[in-house]
Amino acid sequence: MSTVDQEPVLMHNTMRIYAGHLKEFKQAIDRSVELVEQHGPQLMVQVFIDESALIAHSFQLYPDSAAVELHWQLSDPYIRDVMNHCEVDRLAMYGEPSSTVSAGIERSAGGATKTVVNRYCGFLRLPAPTTRHDTNGHGSAT
Repeated sequence: MSTVDQEPVLMHNTMRIYAGHLKEFKQAIDRSVELVEQHGPQLMVQVFIDESALIAHSFQLYPDSAAVELHWQLSDPYIRDVMNHCEVDRLAMYGEPSSTVSAGIERSAGGATKTVVNRYCGFLRLPAPTTRHDTNGHGSAT
C-alpha cells in the first residue's frame, strides 16, 4: 500500500469566465495546456467550456502530490494569465493530497468552495491519445 504523498490526485476546477473574456480565456487556457502537455507532470488534462453559461471545468490527474507542487512551480505565470479572465468557483480534489498541497489550495483558491474526497479504490487505464480541441476541425493530435 502506498503512502498519502504517493497517491494519485484528481483535481476538478470549476471557473466562472468573466463576461467579454471568453476569447482571451480560451487563448490563456490553450497556452497553459500546451505548456503542461510539453513539460508538466500531469497524466491527464481535460478542459470543458459551457460557452453560453461562461463556465469552464478543468480536470487534471497527477500521479502524486509532488507532481501538483511541480506543476505549480512550472505554470505559475500561465495560471495567473488564465485567472485574469475568470474566477474559481469550486475546487474539488479527489485523493489524499499532502499537507503542502492542501495548504497551497487553501491559500490560492480564495473564496471558492473547496472539497477533498478521499480515494476508496480504483485503477487507471490509459487510452490512445486524443485531440487537444474539439472534433470540429479545431484540434491537433496529441
